[in-house]
Amino acid sequence: MKFSVVFSSGTLTALLLGALLCPVFAQTWPLFTPDGRPVVIPESSIPRPGHIHTNYFFANRPGRNPAGPDPGDETPASVACVYKLVKTIPGCPIATSKNVPTGGVGAIAIVDAGDLSTAKQDLHTFSSYFGIPDADFHKVYANGKKPPVYQGWDGEEALDIEWAHAMAPKAKLFLVESVLCKINNKCATDPTWEAVKVASEIVAKNGGGVISMSWGDAEWPQERQFDHYFTTPGVVYFAAAGDGGIGYTIHPGASPNVVAVGGTYFERDSSGNFLDEYYDDNYDAGGGGISPYEPRPSYQDIIKNIVGDYRGIPDVASPFCFAPIVLYGSWNTVCGTSWSSPTFAGIVNAAGSLEKSTKDELTMIYKEYGNPKEYKAEFYDITKSDSHCMTGWDECAGVGSVRTYKGK
Repeated sequence: MKFSVVFSSGTLTALLLGALLCPVFAQTWPLFTPDGRPVVIPESSIPRPGHIHTNYFFANRPGRNPAGPDPGDETPASVACVYKLVKTIPGCPIATSKNVPTGGVGAIAIVDAGDLSTAKQDLHTFSSYFGIPDADFHKVYANGKKPPVYQGWDGEEALDIEWAHAMAPKAKLFLVESVLCKINNKCATDPTWEAVKVASEIVAKNGGGVISMSWGDAEWPQERQFDHYFTTPGVVYFAAAGDGGIGYTIHPGASPNVVAVGGTYFERDSSGNFLDEYYDDNYDAGGGGISPYEPRPSYQDIIKNIVGDYRGIPDVASPFCFAPIVLYGSWNTVCGTSWSSPTFAGIVNAAGSLEKSTKDELTMIYKEYGNPKEYKAEFYDITKSDSHCMTGWDECAGVGSVRTYKGK
């Protein structure tokens, strides 16, 4: 198969430097999606030593109309149909699936860097098109001041708020915007840990709920000192597992205090009917591995024969491609675990269990995994089409993707 890729301005240089300077840099991108769309990597998604990166890329079909979503893109209704979150129709075809999620409790907070000036308007356009009520939406500046616009992070923000809201439209929605910060400038992440703290306080004060973080950095030896930021009572934390494929693990996705979300593809026929859900490492569809630094948490004792003494990643999975988003008033298509994380977080919020911590949430999920009957009814085991994908938990998709709200 022939591959090609298009990089945004300055990205090729960043990619080359990242490969040279960071020994753990393992990311290689295919330059076409499985259905032939050219891949465009935003600069924000290029891993660099000491910098958090986003986990998405653009997959706009040539000649598409920016005034509406591509006909081949998934929709909130088509995803909800496949995952049995709504009344389903045979085949869950994209074009005729119209039942959208209606749930949501408490609050959802999205933590990102930089300002998206059109966040509220874009969210309204997205929601209106798909028949979703407008969000109870709030933008919060983590340090009290509006941050600048950062290339690529604006797309991340649009993706995160639109799809978290699509899955849980009744939840209050908060976009917590941070400034970018280098490690050598006295903070060890961008967005800053202060933004995570602010988001945690907001969610806890609004009845509890979830936080989604679609960014990450390659794991490093000191990462465990930051895991306490994901322990505010009443909050369940979600993070992207990363787009680097099997063996490339990132933090905070590797933290035992977050639900790590990997990515899958929906296989559809020429009429748009859903056939199967699968993982494909040829397209870096998320995935994970075994953390070299985070000890195995107690909820993963059930898979200790697979992961050994360290944390296995991911825990679960959600769609990787193709998500329509509205950015600055125009429609785009994106892929990546940056879509997977807010989508899964929204589903859990809409399930309404309001677990008191990530540990409680993951203890419930792995308990369901340990009950064969419940596991089969409530999750879908991803066994296709990579050699790493086996029956049960694996580095492709964790315990799998959701089927119904039960056990979430």
